[in-house]
Amino acid sequence: MKGKILIVEDETKLLEVMTLYLEKENYEVTCISDGKLAEDAIFTETFDLIILDVMLPNKDGWALLRKIKTLGNTPVIMTTARGEEDDRIFGLELGADDYMVKPISMRELILRVNLRMNSKVDNSTTLVFNKLTISENKREVIEEDKNIVLTPKEFDLLVFFCKNPSQVFNREQLLSTVWGYDYAGDSRTVDTHVKKLREKISFCENHLATVWGVGYKMDFKN
Repeated sequence: MKGKILIVEDETKLLEVMTLYLEKENYEVTCISDGKLAEDAIFTETFDLIILDVMLPNKDGWALLRKIKTLGNTPVIMTTARGEEDDRIFGLELGADDYMVKPISMRELILRVNLRMNSKVDNSTTLVFNKLTISENKREVIEEDKNIVLTPKEFDLLVFFCKNPSQVFNREQLLSTVWGYDYAGDSRTVDTHVKKLREKISFCENHLATVWGVGYKMDFKN
């Protein structure tokens, strides 16, 4: 098996089709159609990826997403019939790794699942910059002996900037690289995440620079 996937979806036909396609890709699939039952499952089982609908009986997908991200960094692909930009941004800011609007193409779903499952890297690196220490394997950030709590995407964005010093990236490049795919029209979420990093981390306040008219860079020379 290539990995264990949880699908939380209350549309029976869609659930059956997604399961069929993912099992053909040699994934082990667990299916749940109720939000409360899904919450119980995430506390008792370990999954490599979760496909999560927003509208669910008994507990909605947003509440489940918050729970999932407090337990670890399991990748989550949100699915919903609502495609408004604000909803997509809200999901990403809560920690969703991907967002698909129904009706869902199974070919696209498989592509996105494979990208998430194949993007796991060796996180054994510890990055140190002045009084800032970033432990990738623990997904831990410490500055001046204080543990800094970041969302999953804030952490990923911080690591990306620190591993690519002095390079300027526009918003579309950051969405494509850090979020993992082209998310045209939602560049505001990058600005929000940069703002949060500056608010939470003094090093970012001093070194995460805006390049006006282009994007952002981590400038260690400042």
